[in-house]
Amino acid sequence: MTTQEIVDSKEMKVIVFQLMDKEYAISIDVVTTIEKVLSITRVPNTPDYVKGVINLRGVVTPIVDLRQRFGLPEKEMDDNSRIIIVTTEEFDVGLVVDMANDVIDIREDSIEPQPEVVGTIESEFISGVAKVERRLLVMLNLEKVLQPIKRVSNDER
Repeated sequence: MTTQEIVDSKEMKVIVFQLMDKEYAISIDVVTTIEKVLSITRVPNTPDYVKGVINLRGVVTPIVDLRQRFGLPEKEMDDNSRIIIVTTEEFDVGLVVDMANDVIDIREDSIEPQPEVVGTIESEFISGVAKVERRLLVMLNLEKVLQPIKRVSNDER
């Protein structure tokens, strides 16, 4: 890669988090805060992966368990578990993850399109895969992950 190609390549900051043994990433632009697990109030008649809501500094925020959303085995929340609060155009939502690892810069040209993986529920939620040194980061498509929640939120307005 030439020096000019490196200069032309845009970088983006991402939050890296873990579910089971895979590392995922979302753009830091949509992340408001990362919280330790707080008391979650269950809400009736919501999908199983919507754990409930929390009151975060006066804002009632729905909480989504990404393990359940992706059809992965459930895991009790522990000291490493985190809630990543993300902001969409319509509302804030918290994503329960096993661990929030770090914030890194990745070059946009290091993100490859979503691989054709047959039979995995989570594949519809992936926007691409980033290769960073020896790591493979699965880039989430938050729009798809949160789609049903948006419908519920909009219907209630």
